[in-house]
Amino acid sequence: MADAVLDAGYLDPERPSPLMREGFTAPAEFTPVEQAKADLADATRRIIDEQVTTVADAAAIREAQQLVKRAADLLAGREHGRPYDEPAEGSLQPSQVRPFPSYSPFIGLMNPIAPPMTIEWGEDFVVGRATYGLVYEGPPGCLHGGFIAAGFDEILGLSQGLSGQVGMTGRLTISYRSPTPLFREIVYRARFIRKDGRKVFVEATLHAGDTLCAEAEGLFIAMKPEFFEQLTALRGENHRAR
Repeated sequence: MADAVLDAGYLDPERPSPLMREGFTAPAEFTPVEQAKADLADATRRIIDEQVTTVADAAAIREAQQLVKRAADLLAGREHGRPYDEPAEGSLQPSQVRPFPSYSPFIGLMNPIAPPMTIEWGEDFVVGRATYGLVYEGPPGCLHGGFIAAGFDEILGLSQGLSGQVGMTGRLTISYRSPTPLFREIVYRARFIRKDGRKVFVEATLHAGDTLCAEAEGLFIAMKPEFFEQLTALRGENHRAR
């Protein structure tokens, strides 16, 4: 798969990616609309959690369902669209601009399926912290392994940005060491290791307190600006066809 990605196009160091321009830094504060979206995402996280854990009777659940439907209908009657002026994935922004993907499904404050994970930066590492509830349960009382893998993909993507390049996942290898608990803060720690031409090597661990829950190694592939332009154009076509 990595070879196929390489063939699709890799970063030309003589031509900076359009994703590296200054406009991709996080705003100092949200606009009123952005703040409203972040608040709505937070409220949606709450209703998702309540739905999964409620033992209310059918009448109460039906009433809640009608309220949620009314909210969806309210927004459905307004215009839709989101320009791709910021990637939803951290790996598509280099570390120089300290990416803050508001719509990331893992760290995006405006994305209701994000826990969300909070991010801290270092010289050659990135730390992500999150607490997962029953919505994300796999084994009893434990985080589903698929969400562990997805979290690694996100945090390793952010750490590969420390290479100064933007890219996509070529290979992700995970070793699960012990069950990852729900309702406790878990900590991802990812490090940029090295780059070799278009290849960027990174690694990460996941801990709950002092317990090592999982380890991961990642290979990311730096991409040509033209490749992202093609993806963005395709994204626009698919959205209009929606």
